[in-house]
Amino acid sequence: MSKRGESLAQLVELMETLLGPNGCPWDREQTLESLRQYVIEEAHEVVDAIDGGEPEMLREELGDLLLQVVFQAALTERQGWFDIDGVVDGISEKLIRRHPWVFGDEEVDDASGAINSWEAIKAKEKKERGALGGVPVSLPGLLRAVRIGEKASAVGYDWPDAGGPRAKIDEELAELDEAAENGDLAALEHELGDLLFALATYGRKQGLDPEAAIRASLNRFSSRFRHCELHAKAEGKDLRDYDEQALDAMWERAKAAERGE
Repeated sequence: MSKRGESLAQLVELMETLLGPNGCPWDREQTLESLRQYVIEEAHEVVDAIDGGEPEMLREELGDLLLQVVFQAALTERQGWFDIDGVVDGISEKLIRRHPWVFGDEEVDDASGAINSWEAIKAKEKKERGALGGVPVSLPGLLRAVRIGEKASAVGYDWPDAGGPRAKIDEELAELDEAAENGDLAALEHELGDLLFALATYGRKQGLDPEAAIRASLNRFSSRFRHCELHAKAEGKDLRDYDEQALDAMWERAKAAERGE
């Protein structure tokens, strides 16, 4: 009986063939830099598959993302840096090291305790980088806000509950209004950023994922907007042909259709 994970070796060998003398010309031309965009795209497609609740699609997208890992490891091996075994060994060692409550004698009470312990261990390992050093700058803004909040919380820099960021939202809204009234665009952008950070923090303290929340909101908007477009098309019109009242009524019908009414 084969062991789980053995098929990874087949993918590694396949990648070697593609990069070999008789392999794919396009693959052989790729670099770490040229593959950067595909890593990001594939990660987002995995998220889409998760949100869509489609197991088969998720399986495919996870495979595409895994390919990027194997592809890049094959390129780094050619540069004399590390190979796929180095990648796997590295993450395996890290998982064991950062789970002393599983592989050692440390005890934690719940998931929150596990996260705090993980972050504390990570902070000791990378203390020269600072508590926030491990948060990628390239993350989407709301996700980065959550990760920064989590890192700061792990070292005690956080509100005790959601009441703190909720009050901060009101404060930032007032400052946003003041900047708008003064016509100061630079200040307006500054305060908008602070408000978004406060909202992300409030979501985190409530146990919510702000990035997932905005994606869900955008999906709802897109669905309703498409409903309105199709309604206008059925009447031989364009959305620009309707006044504000008619557009509002159309939007409400879209919302009702969404609820199955």
